[in-house]
Amino acid sequence: MIAIVDYGVGNLRSAAKGLERAAAGAGREVEVRVTGERSDLDRASAVVLPGVGAFGACMASLEASGLVETVRAAAVSGRPFLGICVGMQILFEESEEFGPVAGLGVLAGRVVRFRTPGLKIPHMGWNGLRIRRPGGALDGIEEGAWVYFVHSYHAVPSDPAVVAATCEYGGEEFVAAVSRDALFATQFHPEKSQATGLRLLRNFVRAASGPVRVAVPA
Repeated sequence: MIAIVDYGVGNLRSAAKGLERAAAGAGREVEVRVTGERSDLDRASAVVLPGVGAFGACMASLEASGLVETVRAAAVSGRPFLGICVGMQILFEESEEFGPVAGLGVLAGRVVRFRTPGLKIPHMGWNGLRIRRPGGALDGIEEGAWVYFVHSYHAVPSDPAVVAATCEYGGEEFVAAVSRDALFATQFHPEKSQATGLRLLRNFVRAASGPVRVAVPA
């Protein structure tokens, strides 16, 4: 079972439908469950943390749901974990958005606003990926593949080794995806990124469901 964390924020149904399509395309029978139950998140084979809006509001909702420690534990459990948009940002230590505001601290680093003078904010639309660490969730995704963003802030990891992909907006390079062990997170929305996003979600589903088991007649 792939559990999508329901903590009152994020386009949960859109994420669920994207994962269901990905599972069907990958030939995997995987239950996708939107849930705020600790027991579901603890036993899930993989966990997805979506998020939209302000960093602080997302953290406040996660705290109000009583799921902070459950989500933090899932992110470092070694099970496949996918953060999306603000769901990626809150994995870091803090954000300067209406802050500083503390995050989950799973990854070292801060979330900052775009700095380039005159840049239209929010950054909304399609940009091409620069792949820094191929493979894993990015397996089969080519350099320059287009993905969809809606954001005004972006993560600045303390450890450059976690950067899986970057993009450029208005001459400013920013982190588009991070990866560490079984954790993968995107600033963009894979569920809205058409073929590229679907490929990423298929890769995630495959990691979550493990190898296909073929029954051999006795």
